[in-house]
Amino acid sequence: MPAEGLSAPADEDRPALAVLFLVSAHGGLSQAAEVALTDLGHQVAVSVVDSADSMIAAVRAQDPDLIVSPMLTAKIPEQVWSRYRCLVVHPGPVGDRGPSSIDWAIEDNVPIWGVTVFEPNDEFDAGPVWAARTFTRRSTTKTGLYRHEVRRAAVEAMVEAVSRIAEGHTEPRLVPRVSAHGRPRPVMRQESRQIDWSADPAAVVLRKIGAAEGRPGVLDGIGGTQFYLFGGHPERGLRGRPGAIIAQRDGAVCRATVDGAVWITHLRQRGGVGRRFLKLPAATALAQAGIPVDVPHVPAPAGTPATDTYRDITYREADGVGYLHFDFYNGAMSSDQCTRLRDAYRYARSRPTRVIALMGGPDFFSTGIHLTVIESAEEPGAESWRNLNAITDLVHDVITTDTHLVVSALCGDAAAGGVALALAADRVVARAGVLINPYYQHMGGLYGSEYWTYLFPRRLGTAATARLTSEPFTPISTGHAARIGLLDEVYGPTLDSFTASLRADALRLADPSRFPYLLAAKRARRQRDQQLKPLAHYRDHEMARSHQCFFGPDQRYHHARREFAYKQSPPRHRPEIRRDHSSERSPHLGRHA
Repeated sequence: MPAEGLSAPADEDRPALAVLFLVSAHGGLSQAAEVALTDLGHQVAVSVVDSADSMIAAVRAQDPDLIVSPMLTAKIPEQVWSRYRCLVVHPGPVGDRGPSSIDWAIEDNVPIWGVTVFEPNDEFDAGPVWAARTFTRRSTTKTGLYRHEVRRAAVEAMVEAVSRIAEGHTEPRLVPRVSAHGRPRPVMRQESRQIDWSADPAAVVLRKIGAAEGRPGVLDGIGGTQFYLFGGHPERGLRGRPGAIIAQRDGAVCRATVDGAVWITHLRQRGGVGRRFLKLPAATALAQAGIPVDVPHVPAPAGTPATDTYRDITYREADGVGYLHFDFYNGAMSSDQCTRLRDAYRYARSRPTRVIALMGGPDFFSTGIHLTVIESAEEPGAESWRNLNAITDLVHDVITTDTHLVVSALCGDAAAGGVALALAADRVVARAGVLINPYYQHMGGLYGSEYWTYLFPRRLGTAATARLTSEPFTPISTGHAARIGLLDEVYGPTLDSFTASLRADALRLADPSRFPYLLAAKRARRQRDQQLKPLAHYRDHEMARSHQCFFGPDQRYHHARREFAYKQSPPRHRPEIRRDHSSERSPHLGRHA
């Protein structure tokens, strides 16, 4: 089976299925499943559903060969699973049941975890198992597991199950139960997540926050107000009264524990609707709630590793290569973060190295401008303009670097302006399984900047760029991105294998015997491009179009941004399944009766 993200082009001899995804949200896991099946030649339609009625309506409209649910919090109704073959992807080993599987795995410190693909019946999270995978649970947050081990295992298991069905199998193979931890588990409620600041050591606090990362967060009181806590990081040096906020840094706040302290990067105030109830950088959320943060801004001590304190931007050098890491929450980059990253990049560019590797973070490279911070601003249009200019300034610096070769290393997902940032480099590589969403149009027709009208055609050509940027919002796999020229190379699917390959690649570029020739070719190409059309012309055009989105009479961008920030997007169905009526439908597919 091909590695995730490196699916081979469709085999013409393999039957193509019309597959309907029923999902509660079309996030990273379901998007990865979609691109994997699409790369194998199957037709995939996606319906975001929130009730039995919406599922029945979606199925009636599509009449698929197969229904797959990579991310679904509700039970598929009997009216559906009794008439259509369905597959549910569950983020737990064989025998595991319940909606808080990963949460309990982290809370109970379970060493081996897994993913199960089963055919649903009248029991919740139960039914005949079509495929399963297990993996060693890495010490990370719930979202970190989802974006790496769970996603990779889920896609592999789902592809195996779908392929068997496409080949004509009507019954699953016997899948052994290989983990003793697979058992029914209840919903993890806030009572189980509660932090006792007077007793819990830092490791326990971090584990509780990590087990609730993404959703729902850990409910806790600060200044008499209830907040959900997100983004926990260790702090080895600072001390204070347990529970008290003792420092702040780059939007995060530091709270003391009985044996040290922890950083908390994001908060969401409980209850209500409005900009103060958004998930925001912690210091911003407290300010929105009227809670003063009267503690010093404490810079990270020089040379302190990220494992000992919180820092979202780090830089190190080795063998002529400067590695610039920027690990921003969910990949979104606010105006302040763009400015700080630009300062860090300029420092890296001033160093006597030969190659700069833009590393992003382990889960995300970049997803472009920070729509939630923009939504929380007093004037979202003005903040949109400031944020877009800040990231475009950063991209400009990368494009015009003539002292170094630059590599963008996509260990995590990239979207919108984050893709343009990656393409500003001379070489772009990615970890197999990364998702790439090079689109703006889904955000209310936002035109975007970051010199994308220069960077995309430079790699793809004008016609391919037009096709890519005008298609419906659909992620593309690393395999597809490499085939069309968006990526230069794709490395192994794990964090360790990707890092090792990237380091070897950067060292080859930094080789003193090759570097002068490569740098000379880069300078000559940039000079030719500048003569054909100056960079300023691209920026002026993009910014003029974006200014209309932010300040013109068309309010679609503002409505779309608001729906994104408050997660108010209505259920959607995309796209319709287009059947090839020239071939008969396989008798073993579709309806059971």
